[in-house]
Amino acid sequence: MEIFVTGGTGNIGQHVTLALLERGHHVRLLTRTPERIPAFQEMENVTIVKGNMLELDVLEKAVQGCDAIVHIALGWGNDPVEMLDHDTRVTAFLLDAAERAGVKNFVYTSSTAALGELRDGMDETALRVPTDLYGSTKAATEVYMLGFRQYYSRQGGYGEKVKLRRNIIRPGYTYSNPAVPGGASQSDVRFKNIAEAIVNDRDLTLSRNDGTQFLSSRQIAQLYVKLVESDMNEEIFFALGKNFISWYDIACMAKEMVPESKSQIIASDEEGHHALYGVGKMERVFGLSFDSGEDLKDHIAWNLERAKAAKEGKEVHNVLHVW
Repeated sequence: MEIFVTGGTGNIGQHVTLALLERGHHVRLLTRTPERIPAFQEMENVTIVKGNMLELDVLEKAVQGCDAIVHIALGWGNDPVEMLDHDTRVTAFLLDAAERAGVKNFVYTSSTAALGELRDGMDETALRVPTDLYGSTKAATEVYMLGFRQYYSRQGGYGEKVKLRRNIIRPGYTYSNPAVPGGASQSDVRFKNIAEAIVNDRDLTLSRNDGTQFLSSRQIAQLYVKLVESDMNEEIFFALGKNFISWYDIACMAKEMVPESKSQIIASDEEGHHALYGVGKMERVFGLSFDSGEDLKDHIAWNLERAKAAKEGKEVHNVLHVW
């Protein structure tokens, strides 16, 4: 298939791009900075499309002749209008452009933030009650995705039905080592901060209840491939690991990897219990169930190596590809 991927050089997208290529697909890769990751320019079956998500003419041209769109890129804003304009409006335009171009399948990257506060056992059918602008934007875009079933012929009159299949993935905390030289990692700095503390012999106090169902970008890429190759329509999938892991657990793993460190990992006195998202749907439908333990160890080790290099005064490349 010919697949247009937005955000294909970011935290999740770089691994999705590689997974699609491994399946024999051709990828049109939208990126603002092609020179940042030369490896993608040198790969067979990759066409680089230079541009950003606000260049609607670039998007409309890029989707022509594509079989599918995988929309991962995040458009950011600092107020309600900017968030709506940079993300929801862009996605609505991209949906319409895809339908008019005859694209068959559209996979949108939402977030668990579309639902707001985690209620234990929450699954894909839970009510959307976002608690910030990011979650509100994602929830609004989901509604546009699912509501785009047909056009109007006049006010109050239905027009032509949409043929485009539209599906949604809701990642939780997704992390990654760069998939290729110059690649990205997540924008959250907690892995980095823990590694730096361990390498520099600083103590850490962390809660056993502060954590999540971590999932690596390598793992989540499998769900994207399954969904883009399917005939499903109007489906939503949580994309998280099956196990809860706390930041305290991560710090303890990091300490074990640097036995010479004098850091002390202290559990805070905070009480409570952790809630879990229900992730059974992707196992029932696609047979996918993820334990992130080994990938987490690899990611912790990668962060520790970067922290050691920084301590020695070596240059460490910037892995944050942000809007």
